[in-house]
Amino acid sequence: MTDDVFRSVSVLKGIPVDTFFESMGMFASAMGDDCTFCHVKSAYFDKKMFAEPTPRIARARQMIAMMNTINANFFGGQHRVTCFTCHGGSSAPRSEPDLALQYGPPIEDPNSKDFPVDPRFTASQLFDKYLEAVGGTVSLAKVSSFVAKGTYSGFDTGFREVPVDIFAKTPDQRTVIAHMFSGDSVRVFDGRVGWMAGPDTPLPLLTLTGGNLDRARLEAIVSFPSGIREAFNHWRVGRTIINNRPVQIVQGIDDDRQPCANFYFDQAGLLVRLVRWTETPVGRVPTQVDYDDYRTVGDIKMPFRSSLTQTYMQMIIQLSDVQPNVSIDASRFARPAPVTSVVIP
Repeated sequence: MTDDVFRSVSVLKGIPVDTFFESMGMFASAMGDDCTFCHVKSAYFDKKMFAEPTPRIARARQMIAMMNTINANFFGGQHRVTCFTCHGGSSAPRSEPDLALQYGPPIEDPNSKDFPVDPRFTASQLFDKYLEAVGGTVSLAKVSSFVAKGTYSGFDTGFREVPVDIFAKTPDQRTVIAHMFSGDSVRVFDGRVGWMAGPDTPLPLLTLTGGNLDRARLEAIVSFPSGIREAFNHWRVGRTIINNRPVQIVQGIDDDRQPCANFYFDQAGLLVRLVRWTETPVGRVPTQVDYDDYRTVGDIKMPFRSSLTQTYMQMIIQLSDVQPNVSIDASRFARPAPVTSVVIP
């Protein structure tokens, strides 16, 4: 929890560390800037400096109190008003109308969790089309594991490419090892629990919680598409546009009837995007995974490129080789060893 780890947290207490970073990402996205907009610039090179107080950090704490008061007084404590509601990607919220926005073409966010239902299709029909597009249920059932190699690039490498290895086993185990310049970064989902460990993580060993854990689960399930329709008990279907292409949305809904994840399928039936939200003290924060470059591996098709975008980081994995049905030792999906070189602010 934040109370156990960080020495300067005074408002966002009592929450998991990975949720804390999603909250920080909300601030960065709302301001349209990076972490050093509020924190001292030297924190980019020295993580300990993130604990240094600044006037903007003090103001952010006041804004959290204001936001919580509005939601408590007018929305029954729901996160209806967030940092992004007023800032919208700008450090200074506008108070006057924007005529160019009013009379310009409408902007549709494909990642919205609220959309009109498309009654022409059912989730089952779209899943059937997806499974057929990637090889069919018979061929998919023959693949029980795979090992892949390629490159990783992201904020943590300055978008320079480094080698990456992926190990996956049906139905939902997945390990990604990026060989960073300063040591290996390991992300594991063992079918139940998820972890991160590496020079890029905020803790020597970070245990995933909430939406981050569920996103790791969904990424593992997507590796073996036959299980995707069991990911949630309730679904609804809509449509939108991504990169000027029409796509169909299948939204997973939990037993409390809350939207949890959007799956986006193109006209050929291929999965092109997955969006999952994490509940934080400052609102729901999305994580977006885009899939592209589908290639044939044996009798099935797999995406060789995936791009993950969060409010506080981006990463791209480009595969070059995939070997199906390789025997994988169970230790590949075990909890990774803590990394002792991590600096905690």
